[in-house]
Amino acid sequence: MLVTTNTGAVSGVEGLVVRVEVDVGPGLQAFRVVGLPDAAVREAQVRVRAALLNSGFGPLEGGVTVNLAPANVRKQGTSYDLAVALGLVAAIEQAPADRLSELLCLGELALDGTVRSVRGVLPAVAEAAENGIRHVVVPCENSAEASLVDGVFVYPVASLRAAVDLLSGSWELSRLRPKRASGGAAPASALDLADVRGQQLAKRALEIAAAGGHNLLMSGPPGAGKSLLAARMPSLLPPLPNAHALEVTKIHSVAGLLGGGDLVTSPPFRAPHHTVSPAAMVGGGQGPTPGEVSLAHRGVLFLDELPEFQRPALEALRQPVEEGKVYIRRVDRLTTLPARFTLVGAMNPCPCGYLGSSGRPCRCTDAMVHRYQAKISGPLLDRIDLRVAVRRLESGELLAPGSGERSMDIRERVMRTRRLQRSRFRGGGARLNAFMSPKQVARHCPLAEEGTETLRRAIDHFRLSARAFHRVLKVSRTIADLVGSPAIESDHLQEALMYREGDGLG
Repeated sequence: MLVTTNTGAVSGVEGLVVRVEVDVGPGLQAFRVVGLPDAAVREAQVRVRAALLNSGFGPLEGGVTVNLAPANVRKQGTSYDLAVALGLVAAIEQAPADRLSELLCLGELALDGTVRSVRGVLPAVAEAAENGIRHVVVPCENSAEASLVDGVFVYPVASLRAAVDLLSGSWELSRLRPKRASGGAAPASALDLADVRGQQLAKRALEIAAAGGHNLLMSGPPGAGKSLLAARMPSLLPPLPNAHALEVTKIHSVAGLLGGGDLVTSPPFRAPHHTVSPAAMVGGGQGPTPGEVSLAHRGVLFLDELPEFQRPALEALRQPVEEGKVYIRRVDRLTTLPARFTLVGAMNPCPCGYLGSSGRPCRCTDAMVHRYQAKISGPLLDRIDLRVAVRRLESGELLAPGSGERSMDIRERVMRTRRLQRSRFRGGGARLNAFMSPKQVARHCPLAEEGTETLRRAIDHFRLSARAFHRVLKVSRTIADLVGSPAIESDHLQEALMYREGDGLG
């Protein structure tokens, strides 16, 4: 008997509906899975046989053939188990088969018939909804995640027996009501920028970076507050709009980081250790799986002790920083992963950390300083818009009562500036000033007469590259937007140029 149902797969961070065709016929006992399965999919026959037997459905007799279509796409993982098992139960006529073609079934089977959670449920269910499949059977642990998709009915099951009972029972009694994301309230954060003493220049740079999506590098001695400042960057960012929240949640679902299955409404903040490999940074492995740059999509990627990262891992950042995407080539396919993030880096000015510090003399030679700073290549440094020297605080600043603006006040300005940018770029692709194309820079960055002369002198003095020229204009546009100026004035340009060369690395 031939039975068909549906399951889901993931390609990059996008879902794919896989049709499962199960045929049980006479002949010698055999269990064949075709359709480019990997080892985990081929091993499903062992899990499914034991789960059927231990769930009370008896041993399989005859030849079993399972086809996973489309047959030219490689199938990976364990999410196919439940669909195959339900197809077999229906094929041996121990459950009705009429509803199976309307279902999307996801889940890994334990040998006792328990249904275990799997990765990538959200993108698979979203793709199924696009294809008109409205009924989804998932493990209980993935039910909240699946219910984030509008227009689908989610049926959480804990075991194979429960899933088979569902085919014969009442769907209305079993389904989980769709989950709705909360409104656009600002994300709560226990970290506030007002807790950081002094460092007004660095705080101003953080505000500009948050408002325009600009990359930032902070350089200073140990203990000056670089990591404290970077950790408070998320408190300046507005919540993600619904479309972006669903996009980010899909990435976390594929990576297995979704936890309780709630929609990710706050911009992500990723801070990998400096021993991270290039593949872990940009993505790779089987699938391939998203790396740190994709997990930071629509949020912040913080790299502390920047020169201590492996050179290949840092150089791998060039393309995603520039294009907002990662391209991973395999023999049989090209996978594109989203990676539109704000890069925030922190570093010491030299190996001992005290170059230029008034608190302690530097013990490094000029050659040591040069080698240390050269670990960050010129092309990567050229892609960083804001560079700030974070100085050591004096005793008076440390002992003074807390002062400075609260994160919520700065966030209000950031949100107002981002609304202005959304209005400016409506229908134009870019959403923030940092992501403007050269054509958009020419259109949206008009210079006052005095500003043109200031920029001309800066190009000659600093020997700005074409990329640096455009990035200075983008930062200037954000500074002007923060004060509501339609044109870029000379003082806006001068502030942007100060951040461009402010750390002594340029």
